[in-house]
Amino acid sequence: MQIHILAFVLGVVLLQQQASLPAISWAWALLPGAASAFLLCRSHEPVFTTAGKVLFAAIFLSAGFFWAAAFAQWRLSDALPQEWEGRDIQLVGVVAELPQVNERSLRFVFDVEQAFTDGAIVPKRISLAWYGDRGTDTKTEPLQVNLPHVNAGERWRLTVRLKRPHGSINPHGFDFEEWALEHNIRATGYVRESDENVRLNDRVNRPSYQIERLRQKIRERFTQALPDHAYAGVLAALAVGDQRAIPAEQWQIFTRTGINHLMSISGLHVTMVSGLMFALVYWAWRRNGRLTLWLPARKAAAVAGLLAALGYALLAGFAVPAQRTVYMLAVVATALWWRRFTSATMILTWALLAVTLFDPWAVLSPGFWLSFGAIATIMLVSVGRIGRMHWITEWARIQWAITLGLIPALLAMFQQVSLVSPIANAIAVPLVSLVVVPLTLLATLPLLDFMLLPAHAILSGCMDLMQWMSDLPHAVWNQHAPPMWAVAAGLGGIIWMLLPGSLGFVRGFPARWLGMVALLPMFLSLPPKPGPGDLWLSVLDVGQGLAVVARTENHTLLYDAGPGSGSESDSGNRIIVPFLRGEGVKHLDAMVVTHADTDHSGGALSVLQAVPVKWLVSSLSNDHPIQLAASKKQRCQAGETWQWDGVQFDMLHPSEQSYSNSRLKTNALSCVLKISTVHGSVLLPSDIEKQSEYQLLAQAGHTLSSTVLVAPHHGSKTSSTDEFIHRVNPRLVIFTVGYRNRFGHPKDAVVERYQALGSRLLRSDADGAILLRFADDNVAVETSRALRRRYWHDVLELTNNSYH
Repeated sequence: MQIHILAFVLGVVLLQQQASLPAISWAWALLPGAASAFLLCRSHEPVFTTAGKVLFAAIFLSAGFFWAAAFAQWRLSDALPQEWEGRDIQLVGVVAELPQVNERSLRFVFDVEQAFTDGAIVPKRISLAWYGDRGTDTKTEPLQVNLPHVNAGERWRLTVRLKRPHGSINPHGFDFEEWALEHNIRATGYVRESDENVRLNDRVNRPSYQIERLRQKIRERFTQALPDHAYAGVLAALAVGDQRAIPAEQWQIFTRTGINHLMSISGLHVTMVSGLMFALVYWAWRRNGRLTLWLPARKAAAVAGLLAALGYALLAGFAVPAQRTVYMLAVVATALWWRRFTSATMILTWALLAVTLFDPWAVLSPGFWLSFGAIATIMLVSVGRIGRMHWITEWARIQWAITLGLIPALLAMFQQVSLVSPIANAIAVPLVSLVVVPLTLLATLPLLDFMLLPAHAILSGCMDLMQWMSDLPHAVWNQHAPPMWAVAAGLGGIIWMLLPGSLGFVRGFPARWLGMVALLPMFLSLPPKPGPGDLWLSVLDVGQGLAVVARTENHTLLYDAGPGSGSESDSGNRIIVPFLRGEGVKHLDAMVVTHADTDHSGGALSVLQAVPVKWLVSSLSNDHPIQLAASKKQRCQAGETWQWDGVQFDMLHPSEQSYSNSRLKTNALSCVLKISTVHGSVLLPSDIEKQSEYQLLAQAGHTLSSTVLVAPHHGSKTSSTDEFIHRVNPRLVIFTVGYRNRFGHPKDAVVERYQALGSRLLRSDADGAILLRFADDNVAVETSRALRRRYWHDVLELTNNSYH
């Protein structure tokens, strides 16, 4: 049966890799296939029996494939029509989940009950941001944002503007559209300012809303009990699963030390709560004869332990690790109830089936693979082993095995592995799981808030050690993303290394050291790179902004760093750094920050903090934070030129005189860079406008002709003059724009100019990252949305990208 379950899960995984959904009608073919398999298995001939088993496995694989396809068809059918994007719609619904507060807005999931706007079609579940009113600006006080007060489980009437889920698509990047589909977020938007935005009901009595209301109350109590305490957010995450309450700098410590699984609701915590409840009920139940005669103590304890696990998991948001643990405990409780022996692998397999049955998109989550991978590793090194060892030795072996066993998955998904993880976990797991978590859970009960103070004190001491370990120079191994065949080989090698060795007269598996050889391809199979004289140009999809990575044989340049979206998140740490790490770029030889506008400079500080940058070139003022953070810097200026690996770099703008003109806007100081190869050239004009274009025509007109042009100022009407684009005469034009951006870029008139010129047009909101390779006397063009096409992207075609 385990083989059939694994085949079903494999079918679910295969469906999530498809570019389009299959017709569900093909699922009817499973019925005759299943009948044939049943008849073959009943045959007395071994060859027919084997064929029947293989066919049964294929049937289960197909069943998993079509099960996931049916879920996907059902969820995708609840979509926002394109004609209702960007229009005011009045809705009545309920705040469905714990609201999240950030610097400028309040964000929450909204279950739509009714749309009052005539003809409006709105999905049942949407995500809304409600931006606050800015208070009065004074000279002594910073500008305050007054956010609305919204609670989970409240019914509201709101006027909103919506759009379909849309995110950036980049190599090695996060796919927001995938995440939105898994979480059943079928539209995103914001609340419009209106006098008709009113709370209709303080409390909607539905179990899921009541749970969310309880989570919010506990979070508020924690915040009040621990004002100005550094790790209050961590304790809230341990109690109610609110991981967004943890600041980014603390998450970095957790990631670098490999204990991030402890700072959320992990399976270990759920199991601990369940085990504690099992022991308490078992101890108390067996001391009452009447209760024992009515129901055996072991059965009562099993039910109590399962209910405790389910309650804690629901309180914590029911993430994949918590789901997996609850399903595993359900299998154990069922076995105890029916007094049947169940193997550890069977428990894990049935939990795997339950997770994929209820949530077919769980297989896309890193937590799915890390959670089940960790449990499988523990079983591999502990279940069925002969001989006993000291508990400290056993604990150390399990920690070492988990660290080793998760290396392939961590390198494939995050391109980094914590080298201090075994030691950090050996310290943090007992402290957090056995001390901090119980105290925190007791503090969720009324009148026990004082428990948070010792919990915080112990956690603070633990974090001091973690901070020290995180700051060690080689705490983390970073590298490129290994190819999938190397990941598979590494996984096989680790399994071979962890198999039982010889013990006394019992022979184990021979030559386990050969597993180390299978690990080598993950580290030695380097990603491809440009040849001599070649240029690889990656125009990243950063929304309404610009970030371009130019690579030659031995050098890398970053041209602009995309927009910033908050104090803890920007294009640098969300898009650029993961891209560089995944491509194996360990440092930047130069970073050009063309001007001070945040859609071009917003991610620069994050890049400087994460990646060594040899040389900063910019038009920024000397006191700008980016300038202060750089060790070697230089002003960009027309006439600057250099060569890397046979590729020519020429700075064409601004002139030296431009810096002395105080009337010029920041756009007019944009650094214009031309990169030339024997295979073609690219012009990067950033945000220059008409006057700067005329200046370029006058001073460097003979150098402007280029194969590829990144459209000036995102295709605004203040740029791309006829004279300029005719002089450049590009074969390919790229618009770097955000989906449904508020500026309306690119403007229709600008698009028509380039079309009249005969240029091929691409845009980042429709195509994702645009990857260019200047080699072999040609320019090869690929787009991330074409390379990473998945079925959930199909509904996001733009009406105005017909000019591809």
